[in-house]
Amino acid sequence: MIAAESKERYVAAFEQWQSNGNANAPAWLKELRRAGIASFAAQGFPTTKNEDWKYTNVGPIASLPFAQVNGAATGIDAAEVIERGFADPACPRLVFVNGAWAREMSSVRDLPQGVGLGSLADLVKRDDPLLPAQLGHHASYKTQAFVALNTAFMGDGAVVVIPPGCHLAQPIYLIYASSGGAGQLVSQPRTLIFLGAGSEAKIVESYVGVNAGTYFCNAVTELIADADSSVEHYRLQREGQAAFHVGALEADLNRGARLTAHAVTLSGSLVRNNVHVALNGEGAECVLNGLYLADDKQHVDNFTEIDHLKPHATSFELYKGILDGAAHGVFNGKIVVHKDAQKSNARQVNKNLLLSENAVVNTKPQLEIYADDVKCSHGSTIGQLDDDALFYLRSRGLGRDEARSLLSFAFAGDVVARIKIDSLRRQLDDYLVAKFRRV
Repeated sequence: MIAAESKERYVAAFEQWQSNGNANAPAWLKELRRAGIASFAAQGFPTTKNEDWKYTNVGPIASLPFAQVNGAATGIDAAEVIERGFADPACPRLVFVNGAWAREMSSVRDLPQGVGLGSLADLVKRDDPLLPAQLGHHASYKTQAFVALNTAFMGDGAVVVIPPGCHLAQPIYLIYASSGGAGQLVSQPRTLIFLGAGSEAKIVESYVGVNAGTYFCNAVTELIADADSSVEHYRLQREGQAAFHVGALEADLNRGARLTAHAVTLSGSLVRNNVHVALNGEGAECVLNGLYLADDKQHVDNFTEIDHLKPHATSFELYKGILDGAAHGVFNGKIVVHKDAQKSNARQVNKNLLLSENAVVNTKPQLEIYADDVKCSHGSTIGQLDDDALFYLRSRGLGRDEARSLLSFAFAGDVVARIKIDSLRRQLDDYLVAKFRRV
């Protein structure tokens, strides 16, 4: 009943939102938004009867009457947003507050010629031809309810375009800040990243909370990598403790393209990360690295799916979770090797560390193989801190809490060590050291 009422509330909010000036959008965007709300109305919110949502109840999201954001919040400290987003102030960045572009907090200076970095809403007004050609063509609003909801309400977000052959040395930071102090708000940021053939880039998306309070961030990123391009994509979540976050990364890799995607979840009341990678070209490669931390009664769910669609494609996946208190972690990872994807090589690993007797994790690695000449493996582990290692450290003069902190940091360390942006890796190291000392 709650889910049905909430669905109707969002449908009504869409009509109101359209009438408040958003009906002036170009025809292609109005049609896409209409398709999104129609799909959401047909699907409704997912339930635990859905196998992909078996361990995650979205009732807390569906039951709250979140209001659609109408413009960016004021009184937000730019330095705090940049710091919480782990951004390098010297690098290009776009900042969005409650889903709306904060021009005064952003910096797009010193970009190489041809690199596009701008606001979705601004580019819609300019009739940029890339948008109707790519937006909504990769993230499936027809089968994913939260993607459908985002598609219906998408108003702003970042658009990044790297031209063919461009090797961008500096990372680009995209910071999505939410303010829970202005009431129970929902923002629906949409990100579009396009890499031309032979290009290289590092893109960092950060989702942060800047005030205490309850809010909902429903984010979708579409990433398209053309032939022989290479991208490092980082998705960092440092939401408020009472926040809800559902995020989707939909990546489409063409021939010889390479994607390394890092997902780091540090906080949030209920967090669901969806990652889908389509290896759509021969020789495409993807690496998925994930780290998720949860304590108290936090719930973090990571759902990943890699589709091997062409021959000679490679994928490697390592997700690690550290759970304390009464936290609940979920890892549901699927690798599908399709019939034409001969000579595929895929490996998937999920490891979890439980720091309390009340912490719970559900892990479900999956392989579906329809080709006969492949190398595939998967596995998962759930464990506690090693007593022998604790004893050894204590025998060397460390206290119990310090020994626990050091072992927890070491467990997370091999994921963080894979981060190639030095300043970002150092900031995450500092954050983890401080957090585990508190634990």
